[in-house]
Amino acid sequence: MTGGVGMGELQALAPLLVVTGWAALLLLVSALAGGRSLRLGPLALCGLLLALAAVVWDWRLVGAGGQVLFGGLAVSDRFALFLDALLLLAGSLTVLISGAYLDEHGFADDAYFSLLLLAISGMMLLVHATSLVMLLIGLETMSLAIYALVAFWVGKATSAEAALKYFVMGAVASAFLVFGVALIYGVTGATGYRALAEAAAQAAGQPLLLLGMVFVLGALAFKVAIVPLHMWVPDAYEGAPTPVTGLMASAVKAAGFGALLRLLATSFAADGLVYGSTGWLNPCWTLAALTMSLGNLAALRQPSIKRMLAYSSVAHAGYVLLGVIAAGLHPGQLAPVLFYLLSYAAATLGALGVVAWIGRREAERLTFEDWAGLARHHPVVALAMTVFMLSLAGVPPTGGFFAKFYLFRAALRDPQLVTLVVIAVLNSVVSVYYYLRPVVAMYFQDGVAQPQPLARPGVYAMLGLALALVLLLGLLPGVPLDWALHAQLAR
Repeated sequence: MTGGVGMGELQALAPLLVVTGWAALLLLVSALAGGRSLRLGPLALCGLLLALAAVVWDWRLVGAGGQVLFGGLAVSDRFALFLDALLLLAGSLTVLISGAYLDEHGFADDAYFSLLLLAISGMMLLVHATSLVMLLIGLETMSLAIYALVAFWVGKATSAEAALKYFVMGAVASAFLVFGVALIYGVTGATGYRALAEAAAQAAGQPLLLLGMVFVLGALAFKVAIVPLHMWVPDAYEGAPTPVTGLMASAVKAAGFGALLRLLATSFAADGLVYGSTGWLNPCWTLAALTMSLGNLAALRQPSIKRMLAYSSVAHAGYVLLGVIAAGLHPGQLAPVLFYLLSYAAATLGALGVVAWIGRREAERLTFEDWAGLARHHPVVALAMTVFMLSLAGVPPTGGFFAKFYLFRAALRDPQLVTLVVIAVLNSVVSVYYYLRPVVAMYFQDGVAQPQPLARPGVYAMLGLALALVLLLGLLPGVPLDWALHAQLAR
């Protein structure tokens, strides 16, 4: 560790510092308001856009090798900056729709936006972390803020129940992480990823090291909803305010997979830790197959669109885990995973944005019957929802098609993953059925009553931006893929 923090290190982490400082500013403004009703959404959006500008600036400055920060606790590289941009984009879209949603459902926004920004700062810590200690700090910063956001719907029993279930299970996952870090440190004497890579390679096969790996990777698997650590997802997604559900499905998943990918590709990349009966390859292979299969089969039978999208999120975690395995085996294959996370985030945020748009207080319209005839009254939004569903299903010319194409093509380069790719393709075919359920209801069923949606500029701006991103990723996939190709891990 160095004796102080240099300006170069502060500049490299400028996006994270802006988000954290802006969260504190929002709390201060809320406190000084003395209980008066405020509209903090525009101020929160300004902070996120400022942080996004800092990401663009850092992207131009950082080299291929990245910059090690704080004596090895964190790193600033283009891999982390790409995910920073994704997280900030997801946060911005969430803020755009949150203002109208909070007004409609009677929330006070005093702490909402500051909690949202604190959650994003924790996610950014996760993707920048190069030490198990920093990984733990980032995970807890993100998790505590998300727990509070899930429970933000005061007076609604499902929100409190969802938050309690998520908190209890999340606390167990955090305990696993702490215990796993202790075991790994006890065996290797290292917590930094680079030092850990060398020490773990020499200690490969030791039972305590393997147990520590299981606990650490299991804690991250909980955050991204890998089977069997996915049981919290349907209740938490359904009970949370819908904009929070979108943030969890997109940003939390992206941050968790970013942390998992860096850990597997750096610290646990030695052959003795990857292959054989004690390596992570075979368990991850099995978990990926189970996750995508169970998620898709469970989504087929869901009566609520939020629960359907929750199990869809589980299925997509299985697809992304396939890409993580391929990138863990061949670190040069990071780009398909990053492209997939971006495409999935845009489509999921857009779909849940439409769910928030159609719902009114005490009438969220979550069943598919509630969506009947929507295309007759609101054809533009119905078309947008159709595009989001087709993207999640992987149908061209949307971003979801190229996301799956690039991901599966990268995985096919490794003979050990061919069977897993076949399973993923079959599951993608199955998913088309339930993704078309809201489309069929909107276009081919008669509605009982015309919905009265949230007709606010911020809501339409959010839906328009999400739709544009999904279409641009499908029509011009080369540009974001090129950015992802440059987003390599610092070695």
